[in-house]
Amino acid sequence: MSARSGTKRFAFVRQEPSGGREVLEVAVAEVLDPQYGMYVWPCAVVLAQYIWFYRRAVIGKTVLEIGAGASLPGIVAAKCRAKVILSDCSELQNCLDNCRRSCKINNLVDVPVIGISWGLISPHLLLLPKVDIILGSDVFYQPEDFEAVLTTVFYLMQKNPNAVFWTTYQERSADWSIEALLHKWNLKCIHIPLKTFNANKEHLAGSSLPGNHTIHMMLISLKNKLLP
Repeated sequence: MSARSGTKRFAFVRQEPSGGREVLEVAVAEVLDPQYGMYVWPCAVVLAQYIWFYRRAVIGKTVLEIGAGASLPGIVAAKCRAKVILSDCSELQNCLDNCRRSCKINNLVDVPVIGISWGLISPHLLLLPKVDIILGSDVFYQPEDFEAVLTTVFYLMQKNPNAVFWTTYQERSADWSIEALLHKWNLKCIHIPLKTFNANKEHLAGSSLPGNHTIHMMLISLKNKLLP
């Protein structure tokens, strides 16, 4: 790893009605590099908080994180007893290696790491089992990638029409929208208020993130699927 690499630690806490606390501590490998996929962005912490808040919903589920990079959401899901697969662009070996480092730090020896390039039907994509939950934090970063992301999500939902895409994005421009693309790919989304899963704070999981950034949480599914 480069001289600017390190480990970032998070502690997710749930206060129990009895007064007790349930705590999950995880660490991920982070590289402060121009290849921004290996850095923990504000969206990742918010999505990880959503997974932690609804951790009982992921137990035993097959979960795929796309564009994983540092892999915080996927690591949290694996620690919450989901069957996790981490993925990043097949052409970015350094990002895939970073996913593996995050698994190693957390003693997750049975989490596969595979290369999936958005918008392309690759052998790894074809060989995936039916996925129940797709995770993606800040994958709607470059507008030119929006349709490629949704194409991949749509393909996965053809294999399992009940799959749901849990995703967070950071508001960077009021002109950016995925609404037309959702309609094109027969998808729908609902926006989840951050306060409903205790993520409406500047500092989550003992970190300085998400700070004062505007983060949105969405659930995306096929139009004919009923969302809770």
